[in-house]
Amino acid sequence: MPGVDFKLIVKLDAELNQIQDLDLLLERILLEARKVVRADAGSIYVVERVEDNGRMEEKLAIKYAQNDTKSKELPPGQKLIYSIFSLGINERTVSGYCALTRKLVNVPDVYNISPSAPYSYNTGYDKISGYKTTSTLAMPLQSPEGRLLGVLQIINSMDEAGGVVPFSPDDEIIITHFANSTSLALQKASITRAMILRMIKMSELRDPGETGTHVNRVAGYAVEIYDRWAFHHQVPQKERDRYKDTLKIAAMLHDVGKVAISDIILKKPSRFTPEEYAVIQHHTLYGAGLFEDPQFPVDIIARDVALTHHENWDGSGYPGWIDPVSGLVLKPDPQGRPLGKKGEEIPLPGRIVAIADVYDALCSRRVYKEPWSEAEVLGELKKMAGFKFDPELIEVFFEILPNIRQIQSLYPES
Repeated sequence: MPGVDFKLIVKLDAELNQIQDLDLLLERILLEARKVVRADAGSIYVVERVEDNGRMEEKLAIKYAQNDTKSKELPPGQKLIYSIFSLGINERTVSGYCALTRKLVNVPDVYNISPSAPYSYNTGYDKISGYKTTSTLAMPLQSPEGRLLGVLQIINSMDEAGGVVPFSPDDEIIITHFANSTSLALQKASITRAMILRMIKMSELRDPGETGTHVNRVAGYAVEIYDRWAFHHQVPQKERDRYKDTLKIAAMLHDVGKVAISDIILKKPSRFTPEEYAVIQHHTLYGAGLFEDPQFPVDIIARDVALTHHENWDGSGYPGWIDPVSGLVLKPDPQGRPLGKKGEEIPLPGRIVAIADVYDALCSRRVYKEPWSEAEVLGELKKMAGFKFDPELIEVFFEILPNIRQIQSLYPES
């Protein structure tokens, strides 16, 4: 296969196996798969169990979509926004047929599919997006044990002159290798995600507001905020990718310390008394204490997030300058209470997750309140810039608001 750098592919395999977060791994798999076969666009779907007419069934849910042509139309640093939808695992679509048969499907021209083929292509997607799909190649993603994880679909192979051509037999070999080589990485990331969500389930048993969808949204918002902030600060892409990987996991664990708080307080169907609120504040210390003696970079960020996501930019938050293990006050006020951390004394991940957590809490229903309207929530965030929140990060948040809304669509309330 002329032009294929197999050393680069082997190096890429190793890099993908280092990614811990499932979502970031899926996004990277789609990006790198497109690169190695010169595909202009593509989507990645995951298998999800959904309720349909009162019964549970498996469907393909779109997780990420990428399109170089459409992305070039956006301002620098902005990401493509795509529709959220799901497909049946059946013969009707290319991806559904790929998932059903567990076989690679290569279609040279979706507008001229053979009448004998069981699948078809809905050209309505092209009309909505303003982008014409021609060639497409779909590949099942499976665990080492053969469990279907999803489908990788890449679109429009580009020749050297920039024209669209069919995917070649060589491309099929490369994508097959790529899918097989990433199966272990996908399994590892899936196990990591499952273990984290089980920890969240423990919290959910104690705190009805701490749900899997909530932590997925908060973590997703946090990564988007960081990515835009890092773009403005010219952080190199590799460093950004590594940090996003650890931040995503750390953000999901921001409230894990609530497992140590009494049910009487956590499940109270009304607002807390001052005494109860003082008890609740200790969840930051309990959470940080779980990550003492850090072994990995994610432990450090998870500790910082758990400890400081309730600190305020003006120093009025909690728990302040206190050691989470010993309880020793490190910087006391005149009454001996810990001074609050303020400004950039608060670690960056804590400042980011503070915004993500409050935004999601205000948008969500709780036992003591109805969800706020988006206009009310956005107005509150603007009002709190420079007081509760880092004003620069609030500006970043509003820059990426379309991405924030998309994450809400990906993880709706059940």
